[in-house]
Amino acid sequence: MAVEDVRKFFTERGYKDPVFEMDESSATVELAAKAVGVEPGRIAKTLSFKLKDRDILIVTKGDARIDNKKFKKCFRTKAKMLSAEEVLETTGHPVGGVCPFALKTPLNVYLDVSLKEYDSVYPAAGSGNSALEIAPDDMKNLTDAEWVDVCQQ
Repeated sequence: MAVEDVRKFFTERGYKDPVFEMDESSATVELAAKAVGVEPGRIAKTLSFKLKDRDILIVTKGDARIDNKKFKKCFRTKAKMLSAEEVLETTGHPVGGVCPFALKTPLNVYLDVSLKEYDSVYPAAGSGNSALEIAPDDMKNLTDAEWVDVCQQ
């Protein structure tokens, strides 16, 4: 199960298990914000994209939107999201539970600078009713991510 994989990802790195599961769905930014009790921007949404030669993940603040011009300038191709089936196959996490941790396939992870607005954010943790709290810089370090600026201001 993807949630257990995320728990293991953290404990294997010497962290206390940060994952919490909720009775209600947190599969969308709005539902997650309500379930966690934070503003939508503090939900870290993980988006899956197909580039010409590889798949990538981009984590943004919850209420940010990808800016197609910025994306194309950064990655030299149009933004093309993976299908739900491709997301599950590539990440091991279902849509609504995708996070940059415990990935089935190694992927490059990019964090949008929009996340720097917050001390901590809440990405999903492998299911549509799980999350964890993490500082953006800790997420960067744990996933070997790069900072990018690909969202609308």
